[in-house]
Amino acid sequence: MSRVPPPGAVLVLGEALIDLVPYEEGPQGVRRYAAEPGGAPVNVAVGLARLATPSWFAGSLGGDAFAGDLERVLTGAGVDLSLTSRSPLPTTLAVTDPRPDGNGYHFHLADTATFRISELAGRADEFAAVYAGGLAAVVPPAAAAVAATARAAARSCVLLVDPNVRTDRSIDPADGARLLRELCRHAHVVKVSDEDLAALWPDRGAEDACRELAAGGRLTLLTRGADGSVAFTPDGERVAVPAAPVTVVNTIGAGDAFAAAVLNRVVALAPPPGGPVRVTREQAADILAFAGRAAASVVASSGTALTAPVAAHP
Repeated sequence: MSRVPPPGAVLVLGEALIDLVPYEEGPQGVRRYAAEPGGAPVNVAVGLARLATPSWFAGSLGGDAFAGDLERVLTGAGVDLSLTSRSPLPTTLAVTDPRPDGNGYHFHLADTATFRISELAGRADEFAAVYAGGLAAVVPPAAAAVAATARAAARSCVLLVDPNVRTDRSIDPADGARLLRELCRHAHVVKVSDEDLAALWPDRGAEDACRELAAGGRLTLLTRGADGSVAFTPDGERVAVPAAPVTVVNTIGAGDAFAAAVLNRVVALAPPPGGPVRVTREQAADILAFAGRAAASVVASSGTALTAPVAAHP
């Protein structure tokens, strides 16, 4: 049974899946993989709960053992699952392919529970903020439910969009990019990486694309890994913050920890429902530094964002 969210609650839309992460090389050079509960929205929901922000996950869990692991991770962190859909279908698998320039992924998406997400447009106004993006925004049938809920959120609360672009042979790149661009147009806060911008606006430089997003009334946050992050405000300000010093052990989930910390800070600012998130230079710098520390806590740990501490507090 669904419950009434408390003040300051955040609704997180999207996929709950299993990351298969290589951890050692076995006989004849065959990799061995660890099954890690994940999906960017799950990481964000858990990160919010760890930062003491009421966190409600609106994805879909399947009928296999992997779904049980995901449920235990979410409820163990204190995430509310009363708006989570259930299905007898199996859980999506994401096979991680670590590369020198970042992580690649190969997805097993067909006929899985992960994208049987319910539309929640009628519940969006009960939340202080809604998070959307990633695979669920481009993979049917979830994409339609995410789009409808996000449009409602844009009118009634704060909508944060993290495009979190993923490529796979089963995802049409042109249609996926179109859906994510449309989602960004509804957002009050857009969190993007250089890679996201190159995929969505290949004809623009990263900062030009961010300025254009911000000029439309969006607080736009650009993450650049070891080069730190930059905020572009609706009032035309550009604020850059260096990355927190850290020894990199793992990068999986760092961007999700960043997004969770941003939501934690933005909700605390209590922006007007459905209106632009306007911040001072000092507030923008605080948001970036806080989120950078959260990302650094993941980068410094092995495993994923779900197994790392979220050490963002001053």
